[in-house]
Amino acid sequence: MKEKLTIVKVGGAVVEDEQQLSQLLRDFSAIAGRKVLVHGGGRRATQVAQSLGIESHMVNGRRITDGQMLQVVTMVYGGLVNKNLVARLQANGVNALGLTGADIDVIRSHRRPLKDGIDFGYVGDVDKADGTVLSRLIEMGITPVLAPLTHDGQGQMLNTNADTIAAETAKALAPFYEVTLIYSFEKKGVLRDPLDDDSFIPVITRDDFQRYVADGTVAGGMIPKLENAFQAISEGVARVNITLATAIDGQHGTMIQNS
Repeated sequence: MKEKLTIVKVGGAVVEDEQQLSQLLRDFSAIAGRKVLVHGGGRRATQVAQSLGIESHMVNGRRITDGQMLQVVTMVYGGLVNKNLVARLQANGVNALGLTGADIDVIRSHRRPLKDGIDFGYVGDVDKADGTVLSRLIEMGITPVLAPLTHDGQGQMLNTNADTIAAETAKALAPFYEVTLIYSFEKKGVLRDPLDDDSFIPVITRDDFQRYVADGTVAGGMIPKLENAFQAISEGVARVNITLATAIDGQHGTMIQNS
């Protein structure tokens, strides 16, 4: 019987909200057994870029990452956000280790090709996450804290979607553990009405997802988040939960099921 492992992905909006972040880190620290934290940080990157006179460009919620912006996100994600989370987890009794995909070659990606004529720049689409090396760290009592940065194996860092990193990490660790993947953010779950926080959908199947996309219930950045969730479920991840950052016990929010 596999041991349980919990992967929590925390979004950039929560990282920027001190009250929510403090509660999430306390709750994450209290999770029994093995665990991994994956974080975003897009809002902080936008703030730092603006302070440096660098304009941010987004397409469908995805950041265009030119050479200057790559420097910003590398500094912010891999340094400022990641190391502050690690320090605060240490203060909560969690022996955490901050990593980008380049560290110990844990996640490799390729640069995203042109799509619909859009050049996303230095944005990476994941080829492989190394579950073997991560499991070795975890078995040593270390909690990995993964930043949304990867590399191509040729010396190039790449900005990579944190939801995707969480799903790919969950899939890579599924052969070793019974994995629960929790996407935590500022809402109670997937909402029927974006203006009503209590309109969350308790369970979404793959058929439900297709129907919600078709009728517009699910749109924008929630579409790739759910695509990642269903891919994870299809490739051995035991449970996927989308929930409020202050409710990461796996019992709240929206549960993702294949059927």
